[in-house]
Amino acid sequence: MTEIEAQLAEHYKAIIELLGEDTEREGLIKSPERVAKAMLYNTKGYNEDPEAILKSAMFHEDYHQMVVVKNIEFYSLCEHHLLPFFGKVHVAYIPNHQVTGLSKIARVVDVYSRRLQIQERLTLEIKDCIQKTLQPLGVMVVVEAQHMCMQMRGVQKQNSVTVTSDFTGAFTRPETRAEFMKLIEE
Repeated sequence: MTEIEAQLAEHYKAIIELLGEDTEREGLIKSPERVAKAMLYNTKGYNEDPEAILKSAMFHEDYHQMVVVKNIEFYSLCEHHLLPFFGKVHVAYIPNHQVTGLSKIARVVDVYSRRLQIQERLTLEIKDCIQKTLQPLGVMVVVEAQHMCMQMRGVQKQNSVTVTSDFTGAFTRPETRAEFMKLIEE
């Protein structure tokens, strides 16, 4: 176990005890360590560079039409309650002589979603990273998510879905946005 895992495990052990549980009970003995490892995995995006990921597979290409990667599943932790939120991200960009490997778009989503987040910031960070790194003619990102903080506690709305979007460049034109929205609905 790493030093950070050990420190986190000690904190989780204290939390479990504060909740009134016996951390020496068979089912809980290893729980602090498991939770520490899970938390480090669920926040591993802090240790990854999304721009470097895009740059690792950038290619010159004279393609100037919309590139869409849709239905990229993601899992994140709400920074307000540390409860999961999850869903799909749809990304489009219009290249300006630079394209990237399609899997790199999905990896950028993973990097930002594997941090303590809010959906609005997640949407913005994905868009900004692609815009800054590839310098395309435009980028659009749509995120659809279910938030466990709304389903498990608080208002307890089981079927609610939150949708956020952000865009740059060519996507400021309504017809370009409409084309993207039509493509992700199919």
